[in-house]
Amino acid sequence: MVQLGSDDLIYEVDVDWLKLPDGWNLHEVADVVVDTQDRVYLFSRSEHPVTVFDREGRFLYSWGEGMFSRPHGITLGPDGALYCVDDGDHTVRKCTPDGHIIMTIGVSGEPAPYQSGRPFNRPTKVAPDPHTGAIYVADGYGNARVHKFSADGEHLFSWGEYGTGPGQFNLVHAICTDADGLVYVADRESHRVQVFEPDGTYVTQWNNMHRPCGLHITGGLCYIGQLGPTLNVNAGYPNLGARVSIHDLSGRQLAWLGDVRPGEEPNQFVAPHGVAVDSRGDIYVAEVSWSFYGRFLDPPREMRYFRKLVKVS
Repeated sequence: MVQLGSDDLIYEVDVDWLKLPDGWNLHEVADVVVDTQDRVYLFSRSEHPVTVFDREGRFLYSWGEGMFSRPHGITLGPDGALYCVDDGDHTVRKCTPDGHIIMTIGVSGEPAPYQSGRPFNRPTKVAPDPHTGAIYVADGYGNARVHKFSADGEHLFSWGEYGTGPGQFNLVHAICTDADGLVYVADRESHRVQVFEPDGTYVTQWNNMHRPCGLHITGGLCYIGQLGPTLNVNAGYPNLGARVSIHDLSGRQLAWLGDVRPGEEPNQFVAPHGVAVDSRGDIYVAEVSWSFYGRFLDPPREMRYFRKLVKVS
């Protein structure tokens, strides 16, 4: 197998992990999450939006058919429920692991006015507060806000506005929390991750990255899926993605995984959009390869949309 990484963060690429039923195609995978039993949930823009696998890649079941407009983010809550963010429908749905809707936040098909600051206009991701069960919602493509809700869906407060200064956002794309309750926000088009207190107070920012899309924190490490450049003039520049980078919680980069250019070789990524890590430290990478590359090819074609990296050291 091809190996990626450095020092004590070495991974082998398992190109044959995903085992779909005959005739199934997930088109592109927007996000991925792993539960406490190491079951892997892929959130895809396909006829089968949520597909569930064991840690060996064997298909278990699917759900969500006809439920979503444009899947974007999926998050595991502390109670084992899944928060599914639909940026096309402007909603967050809390679901059981087998797909029954527990709660919906937002009004289906009714976005808040563009950049109004009110929930929601194309939200992107949810993160749970590890201490209270409250949730933070990244919002998103049509807003520049983070909203905090109680565990039962009551809107508590929001923060952020459009801009590039501390506490401002230029596309709030992903969000996660650490064990202490700090909130990490992928401010994608400002090429940074911003860190906040649970009340929205700005703490710091990390800038050593390019278009961060996916965030996952576990074991004192932050895993970041980064998109590559979209302009021909800088498509070959080093250290601009597409890749997955690994950081400590001070923001120091410890390793980066992926070649300089996007591609479908084992050592390359196409468009990392969501990242998850299982109990053994293996990494799962969801890629929106059609949206960012496949549809622009001549002729357009579907590309690889998922990758598993097995930790070897």
